[in-house]
Amino acid sequence: MEIMYLGIVFVVVILLLALRRPLYQAILGGLLATAALYRIPPGAIAQRTLAVFTDWSSLSVLLSLYLITLLQRILEARSQIRLAQQDLAGIFHDRRIDTVGAAFFIGLLPSAASMLLCADIVKEATDGYLDPKEQAFVTSWFRHIPESVLPTYTAVLLMLNLSGVETSQFILGMIVPVIVLMFLGYQTYLRRIPAETGTAKSQDRLADAIHLIGHLWPLLLILVLILVFHMQVVTSVLLSILLSLWAYKIRREELRRCLRSDFEAKMLVNTFLVLALKEFIDYTGVLLLLPDAMAGLPLPTYLIFGLLFFVATVISGSTGAIAMATPLAFASIPQGAPLMVYLMCMSHAASQISPTHVCLVVAADYFHVSLGDLVKKTLPIALAFCVLMTLYYQLLSSLLPLG
Repeated sequence: MEIMYLGIVFVVVILLLALRRPLYQAILGGLLATAALYRIPPGAIAQRTLAVFTDWSSLSVLLSLYLITLLQRILEARSQIRLAQQDLAGIFHDRRIDTVGAAFFIGLLPSAASMLLCADIVKEATDGYLDPKEQAFVTSWFRHIPESVLPTYTAVLLMLNLSGVETSQFILGMIVPVIVLMFLGYQTYLRRIPAETGTAKSQDRLADAIHLIGHLWPLLLILVLILVFHMQVVTSVLLSILLSLWAYKIRREELRRCLRSDFEAKMLVNTFLVLALKEFIDYTGVLLLLPDAMAGLPLPTYLIFGLLFFVATVISGSTGAIAMATPLAFASIPQGAPLMVYLMCMSHAASQISPTHVCLVVAADYFHVSLGDLVKKTLPIALAFCVLMTLYYQLLSSLLPLG
């Protein structure tokens, strides 16, 4: 019955989105339905709502969203994003590569707020060729490709730890999935964009590459601080902002304007509600019931776990799904790297359509489309990826049965 209740919660959210209600209303509907169906007591409702602010993993999402928005405003004040786009055009002289390269590079930053920087570049490169729904898909799809493989992301680190798979084995196995993700995104929409940039070809690509680094050094600094010095995202962004204020000689009045324009109330409220919905779902403990519910399916064991990771990620995000199901999966199927690659792919695909995925909220808000519109664009491509990765798992497990 608890699992049926969860289905009702998601039907409420989807129905409200289908009725073109604002995202905050749809998520509020999901929150009310969860509280009513699972009879969450008022004290627990207050506790779980406050947990968004008291739990650092949730609060850091809101803080990083605000700070990276501020950094974006500072870079815009000095035209750094536009100049970086020109550098990319000079280096590759291909609008498609510019779009993919920028989204992929910004995807190295493990923060939902980096979607804003990515969206800026995608919009600049695709305006007039893709509609806002398609732009939102391109931004989200390509921005998240690094998230499927890089050990700078919590989901990858957690599964590596729980599975015992070597990082190098996992990354090697993910080469094909990453290529498939890029191919699917390219074939769906990006190939419709003309390659021509409308600008003159670079006369000195090395100089353009140096200029690109010069225009994007605040982002590169964040990446170095995270990867090399293992700093948290919020700390890294804050240091980058402070150095940017000094380097770009941002005056006090300019900073006040940036601070005022930086406060995206709608985006922050939507993000808060999504995080609260995740807290409510975690409280119900319904994820713990999924393995038993799916165990009776007449399917191969690996496929049952693949579906489990997919469904659990849609419900509560990849971290919860991985924490719950990874020990069960590797106890049942001792196949090492092939199994981890497959389960990570299923979880990654599901995260691209999950209403609890904060990044999707940010992308939808930026392009002024509904979350439902973005999910509709993404769903068939995500399912195609799952089918292809199921075939890839069968091949990989036959070649490396002990991973």
